[in-house]
Amino acid sequence: MEKLVALDKELFLYLNNLGAKEWDWLWIAISDKWMAIPLYALLLYLIFRKFGWKATLLTMVVVTLLITATDQLANLFKHGFERPRPCRQEGVMEYARYVAERCGRFGYFSAHAANSTGVAVFLGLLFRRTYPTMLLFLSIWALVVSYSRIYLGVHYPGDVITGILIGISFGLLFHALRKYLFLKFLKD
Repeated sequence: MEKLVALDKELFLYLNNLGAKEWDWLWIAISDKWMAIPLYALLLYLIFRKFGWKATLLTMVVVTLLITATDQLANLFKHGFERPRPCRQEGVMEYARYVAERCGRFGYFSAHAANSTGVAVFLGLLFRRTYPTMLLFLSIWALVVSYSRIYLGVHYPGDVITGILIGISFGLLFHALRKYLFLKFLKD
């Protein structure tokens, strides 16, 4: 376990130090939840166009539950494991580029990675027949958001990888839930 933690710190410092001051603004924007609003608005429009208003409402409820579940599980893990973020850990913060505006206390695991990956998987599966490349596009978007957390200096790669894996799991689970609810309540 000690070797894994040491490798995580080493990989973090390598990836984090690839950054350059002139690109910091971009990675801050990528990590900002409000910057995804245009993407979410477009996706909401596509859901409405494909499924109608009742199914769109159901989908919005399921996506809200998905994000809430991944977010709260991340909080539970953060306070359960109490692993300091790299921007708060002696022996790491002195060598890292800390770019984020703020740094929470604990970082295991990344809620940003879990949320963005969960939504990407969920919506990618939802649109797999209509827009076959949607899953690929949203997965790339989720990976970029996930990497932004390392770039900004607030998460280790292990935090991000765990968030991605949890996001995939929850995306699949909530996609199945939506399918069940759609068949139970909306299918005529």
